[in-house]
Amino acid sequence: MSESPYIFEATLDNFQEKVMQASMQTPVLVDVWADWCAPCKQLMPVLEKLAEEYRGAFLMAKVNADEQQELTGHLGVRSLPTILLVKNGQAVDGFNGALPESEIRKVLEKHVEPPEENPHDKANRLWEEGDLNGALEILTGLNQADPENTAVLIDLAQIKAELGDTETAQQILDSLAPEDKMQPHARQLAARLKFMEQAGQLAPVADLEKRLEVDPKDSEALHQLALQHVIKENNAQAMELLIRLMQVDSGYKDGVAKTTLIELFDKLGNTNPDVRTYRRKLYTLMH
Repeated sequence: MSESPYIFEATLDNFQEKVMQASMQTPVLVDVWADWCAPCKQLMPVLEKLAEEYRGAFLMAKVNADEQQELTGHLGVRSLPTILLVKNGQAVDGFNGALPESEIRKVLEKHVEPPEENPHDKANRLWEEGDLNGALEILTGLNQADPENTAVLIDLAQIKAELGDTETAQQILDSLAPEDKMQPHARQLAARLKFMEQAGQLAPVADLEKRLEVDPKDSEALHQLALQHVIKENNAQAMELLIRLMQVDSGYKDGVAKTTLIELFDKLGNTNPDVRTYRRKLYTLMH
């Protein structure tokens, strides 16, 4: 059970008091779920995150459909997950299935007053949702207000790079103090910019694949195809090709396979599961 003051387990015994009556003062989002339901497990963390973010602007009631079959029947649930938004003692909205967070926010915004969002957090949320221009606008304003804020600068440079303005991204990166360039996000950006710079120097993927069909130990083709996969964000495939290159020609271009792997690790960060997997493979290969 959650320790959050905004999230609770709803039962047949407490539903009238904790949901229906409570909704006269505060909207209550009812999540009807089951342990065997994969979409339920996908959706619940998103709802819990929003409940925490809204800081009590709405409450979240979790109804275990298997344990509360009578209550589930009273609610008219036909599929899982079922989400109901109760306000002033009435179900005013809801949906079925695991919607994206952006769509759930739209449901909430119709009925719940959102808390004031930290601008930097909002920029990162818009970024995650794919609204790069919206995030860029906020970050630009934050940078103008506080030009020395390194976290904002690095995020600004990353978005510039994603929008294709690698020149500005590199200028921002170059302007950072040496100790700031060692921050994980700055190192990821540096690696990303280097890979983007190499993109125009690579042979087409189809040509590289044909070369490897003829000669699976073609070092240049292995290296270039790995870089093509990096640029396309096919990171596991890129790492596998770099490991192959180390196995067939570890000295190729002064050990570029190992160097590129480490740069890719920097780009993705230590929490990435592919990084953990291939860091172990690299260690095994070297020892």
